[in-house]
Amino acid sequence: MSGRARLAATVFGDGDLVVFLHAAVCDSRMWRAQLDAVGARHSAIAYDRRGFGETRAEKEGFSSVADLMAVIDAAGDGAPIVLVGCSQGGQIALDAALLHPHRVRALVLIAPNVSGAPEPVRSPEIEAQMARLKDAERAGDLDRVNAIRAHHLLDGPLQPEGRVTGEARRLFLDMHGIVLRSPPVGSSLDVVYAFQRLGEIAVPSLVIWGDLDFPHVQQRSRHIATTMPNGSGHQLVGVAHLPSLERPAEISSLVADFIDDCSGRRY
Repeated sequence: MSGRARLAATVFGDGDLVVFLHAAVCDSRMWRAQLDAVGARHSAIAYDRRGFGETRAEKEGFSSVADLMAVIDAAGDGAPIVLVGCSQGGQIALDAALLHPHRVRALVLIAPNVSGAPEPVRSPEIEAQMARLKDAERAGDLDRVNAIRAHHLLDGPLQPEGRVTGEARRLFLDMHGIVLRSPPVGSSLDVVYAFQRLGEIAVPSLVIWGDLDFPHVQQRSRHIATTMPNGSGHQLVGVAHLPSLERPAEISSLVADFIDDCSGRRY
């Protein structure tokens, strides 16, 4: 429980705690393969945030970082943890590392958002795509919104629609469909502006991004990797914004190996 929210969580394995934070278009199911891989050697947990998956919450002002801390307090033993976050989940991980530096020992950030980052500058082609998304949102055509977001984030905005097929696409449409139809959960109370404070985050950090993602996301990921004192970057070829869905085995290996390399290190 956190405030008036009952957070639905999945836990695998035993040992040092690793918490997975999903993107704003998904839920904890985006981490299925990674939970298996990391849970073989650690205690791996993924939970649905307010408005996502199976979590149930009443409308109220809330802090995503406070919700994360509630999960850590319930599942951990007080030792510093590893946070793995994708997109908006990466933003929450960065905010948590700044607000609670002694609770976090390492970060894995996949195409992360960053609080306080400047607004992106987009090409005319991508601006036209964003306009089509806004038209679908104004029309209340949730199925079309879902399809457009799948194109942008799963296929890549400059790739053919439908590039990624099969289970990855089916799961995305199901997860994001729940998000689109969820009632409002309230306003976020987190105000951190992490973009201006990245140099304060000294824990070992791996930043991963795909070369088919939005150009501004790729640029932002490189900036994060080179600005944090112990940051490193890894670009994936032929992948867009959600590599844990598109390349689950590769992401599982990258995440598990990085966590093992960081085990026992304290910053």
